[in-house]
Amino acid sequence: MKKRIITIITACSILSAALCLIGLGWVMKDQLIGTKNTKVTTQPAQEVPHPAHQQIHIAAFGDSLTRGTGDPEGKGYIGYLMQELKKKTKKPITLSNSAIKGQTSSQLVKQLAEPEIRRQIKNATIILLTIGGNDLFQGGKAISHLDPTFMKRSEKTYLANVKKIYSTIRSLNQSATVFHIGLYNPFIDMEKSKLTSTIVRQWNFDSANTAADYKKIVYVPTFDLFELNVNDYLFNDKFHPNAAGYKLIGERVAALITFSEEGKR
Repeated sequence: MKKRIITIITACSILSAALCLIGLGWVMKDQLIGTKNTKVTTQPAQEVPHPAHQQIHIAAFGDSLTRGTGDPEGKGYIGYLMQELKKKTKKPITLSNSAIKGQTSSQLVKQLAEPEIRRQIKNATIILLTIGGNDLFQGGKAISHLDPTFMKRSEKTYLANVKKIYSTIRSLNQSATVFHIGLYNPFIDMEKSKLTSTIVRQWNFDSANTAADYKKIVYVPTFDLFELNVNDYLFNDKFHPNAAGYKLIGERVAALITFSEEGKR
């Protein structure tokens, strides 16, 4: 009796094992067939736009120097600056240039109230600024009346406007670095050159001190670039830089911008 029961149990076990193997075989067959008939497709990689923090947005304001007056190619210092930056960074660079030829600091204060200008400031990572030359030299007219009292009064108005300009920029954008390009003396080879140099140095000194009171505003000196060979770097009007003069300014500002961007990494 016991042998018969053992025989039945053994037979059932063998039958169950056989059925499992057959089932496993069909499963493996289905998987192989399914794999064979499945087509593998790949989607082409889509270009991902650069996030805002990976781009350099330059907003430029001021007078004819930022417009590039005197450069036959129309580049100005910004054109040469852009060339230098593109050699040193892989980040995309965008530029808006809202400078106006002949603009004074009082006029720039008014311009900064315009909605489009305020939008440019808010979006900028770098802000370029040239202002003060027309306040000081008045298109060259100031040479005929270099009265210390008059020049001091002009500087007082200019510095008050500079504070308004800096404050407006900082109220709209606290993170962008501002590069205020300083004054040079285009009349250094003319009569009263000693007096004009003294005045320009004083304006630069006071402007730099004002910039130092604000976060991330850099006053960029240019006086030394033109001091020794001014006529080599001036346009025919003997007031604006020529291409070589703008190139000097552009390279200096570009070096500072590159240093500034490296410091953020």
